[in-house]
Amino acid sequence: MMGAFDDLLSANEEFARAFKNSTLTGRALRGLAVVTCMDSRIDPLGLLGLQAGDAKILRNAGARVTDDVLRTLVLGVYLLGVERVLVMPHTDCRMAKSTDEDVHELISREYGMDTRSLEFHTVADQDAALRRDLVRVRTYPYLPERVAVGGAVYDVHTGKLMPVEL
Repeated sequence: MMGAFDDLLSANEEFARAFKNSTLTGRALRGLAVVTCMDSRIDPLGLLGLQAGDAKILRNAGARVTDDVLRTLVLGVYLLGVERVLVMPHTDCRMAKSTDEDVHELISREYGMDTRSLEFHTVADQDAALRRDLVRVRTYPYLPERVAVGGAVYDVHTGKLMPVEL
């Protein structure tokens, strides 16, 4: 693991020296799960005024509610204290600028890899996709109706959240 990860291991040494979260239990202290994109411009804890231990953060390309996200939400609700779910895609998302076919073609052309067996969950209409994902969480049969579900788009250029109503 050395070499390519030396900077991270060094940073972790410093982090561990000042580590103060050893009493956290793994439960979402604020009862929150956030589904957001893997985009590195997003700091989900910071932009929501949260800290370590407050929420479960689920990240994937495009902030999509996939089968794996739903599986993870079931675990969060029943085992880890999640009572509310915020689905939070963002502006300027690469997954909202391409189709699955575009991504397959680019990867094939640039890297020679055939990825057609993968579904990338690109988003032609981000607002419509967010609304569909919210309905998907709200109607998932393994999640209780008491779970509050909300959506908002995070603006990566202003830091603001724009709530979306169903």
